[in-house]
Amino acid sequence: MKAITLKETGGIENLILIETKTPQVKPNEVLIKVKAISINPVDGFVRGNKAYHERVINPQPGEDVILGWDVSGTVAEIGNDVSDFKIGDDVFGMVNFPGHGKAYAEYVAAPADHLALKPDNITHEEAAAATLAALTAWQSLVTYAKIKKGDKILIHAAAGGVGHYAIQIAKHFGAHVIGTGSAAKKDFIIGQGADEFIDYTAEKFEQKVRDADIVLDSIFGDHVVRSLESVKHGGRLISLLTFFTDEALLKRIAEKAVYAHRLGVVSSGEDMKQIAGLLANGTLHSHISASFSFEEIPQAQTLVDAGRTLGKVVITL
Repeated sequence: MKAITLKETGGIENLILIETKTPQVKPNEVLIKVKAISINPVDGFVRGNKAYHERVINPQPGEDVILGWDVSGTVAEIGNDVSDFKIGDDVFGMVNFPGHGKAYAEYVAAPADHLALKPDNITHEEAAAATLAALTAWQSLVTYAKIKKGDKILIHAAAGGVGHYAIQIAKHFGAHVIGTGSAAKKDFIIGQGADEFIDYTAEKFEQKVRDADIVLDSIFGDHVVRSLESVKHGGRLISLLTFFTDEALLKRIAEKAVYAHRLGVVSSGEDMKQIAGLLANGTLHSHISASFSFEEIPQAQTLVDAGRTLGKVVITL
């Protein structure tokens, strides 16, 4: 099969197209003939940062490193212990994250409990898009923030992969949604269901929003300090990129009695089934801003690395 391996950490020139053996499935796995792959910012982080690469993938000595975690495709083989799927089923999911997902390939061996059946009403591209990003939004808002009807939620980078799913999930639960982004993305963010929009280039969100039940922060650095000021006393603050280790920040969190959590998304077939249900009934949709061929994965990563895409970037096989 074809796969794209990472020769060494660094730039996209280290992504090399190779021919390698089709993986053998373990008893708890299925072999997926891949139809579509999704590209995420974490792909570039792992490619370019050696410490992060080792922490997320932890490759074995001499092992080809194959990036990627998001796949949609057709089951070609099943392990002896698998009962939920059969050969010919269309499935999708985020595979082995954190870990060595090996999704940049024509065939992927995936634990069955990381997958869900692909709804018939969506394409493989739309399904692949709704994996890591959609799971991040779901686990942030549902698993940890315990979102409920009537909550006011502030979502940063609301036009991005995680952001556009987070808006839709929050609206599904009956929340009032405020999304931040640049002025050019206002119509898109409102179109995803947001009730209000804040142009972060022209306004200070922490001055406009002081009583959010939940803030979902996906920006690096001290941005989370500003986000804390938008959370009401006793509210919830979920960060995707910043750990809560600064003593002054922790003191302020305690003063406001805020639940603060740094989310590390994890593979979950049960959560994927929830997302599949929302996709199937039309509550959730994937916005795909660009699609590339398998050989164009380096170019796709470059686009995602820039951090300005609407929704998702996918690969079609």
